[in-house]
Amino acid sequence: MHQGEYDEGGHTLIRKISLISLTLALGNVVAAQEYQIPKTEWGVPDFQGVWKHATVMPLERPIELGEKRAYTEEEAIALESVVQQKFEDNNEPLEPNRPPPVVAASLPPIGNYDLFWRDDAKFIPTIDGEFRTSAIIDPANGRMPERTAQFDARMTQFRGGRPGRTSDGPEGRGLGERCLVGFGNSAGPVMSPVIYNSHLQFTQSPGYVTITAEMVHDTRIVKITDERSAAAETHRKWMGDAIGHWEGDTLVVQTKYFNNWHTLRGMPVNNMTVTETFRRESGNKLIYGFTVDDPTLFTSTFSGEYPLSRINEPIYEYACHEGNYGMIGILAGARKLEELERED
Repeated sequence: MHQGEYDEGGHTLIRKISLISLTLALGNVVAAQEYQIPKTEWGVPDFQGVWKHATVMPLERPIELGEKRAYTEEEAIALESVVQQKFEDNNEPLEPNRPPPVVAASLPPIGNYDLFWRDDAKFIPTIDGEFRTSAIIDPANGRMPERTAQFDARMTQFRGGRPGRTSDGPEGRGLGERCLVGFGNSAGPVMSPVIYNSHLQFTQSPGYVTITAEMVHDTRIVKITDERSAAAETHRKWMGDAIGHWEGDTLVVQTKYFNNWHTLRGMPVNNMTVTETFRRESGNKLIYGFTVDDPTLFTSTFSGEYPLSRINEPIYEYACHEGNYGMIGILAGARKLEELERED
């Protein structure tokens, strides 16, 4: 229970524990009970708009937390303060007379993007009033399940069917580098927040829901139906084949038949089924749930939830191919090295 100023996603900007906060919290409970989910003209919950997918909460729970599902408010405030201080420290101007960087040294703490480009989360939005320690809540330890006995063989087979990471041509680079899909699974499987452009635009029409990720403008088209196309397994899409149905005010989506080149944290997804749920908790919060099932990789399924925050801003054209000077530089650099080797 906390008092404070809130942005549109319900993130706490200033929190103080007090009698006033108790009063406000009780008022929020009443408001939540009275919340009426907006409906479309055809009578289903209205998710349309842009939602920010960002949180300090990791996908997997830190091992040392065991089965601790949620932080106390004091613990959440302390964790957020550490994250915010890190960004304050990294935002300090550099010493102009510093020595040149050491060759092959590790990247600075902020990584290879400066703060102008990054849009990392600095807060932990609540889900059903809980400051979750991880997105995964099942298994109880908040981590992906044990791998199957055939996992290593499956990974060897998967890696053997694709070229190693090379700069011989664009095909040797990662899918994100090639602007084929957004990096970090921003559009799935298991839509996850990344360091910037973590925005999702929902558009609805009778019979369809589309979800467009700002990163590389990946778009998922969810058909509201009980029947999957017979061609779905043969004509595999990058974001998989998604069909959905309504269970009360919750949209349930089953997605499978992902493109054979796509991955989830480096693991193949061509045998994976992801069941997702979408439900509005309030006017400014949409809860995204997921369950991952792949008996060729995991000994059991795993499930979790992420909070999405409503923002009154548009998403922008990512124009990845048009601005992909990094790929040009990588390949040009590789050709130059080859030239130098020939001269030697």
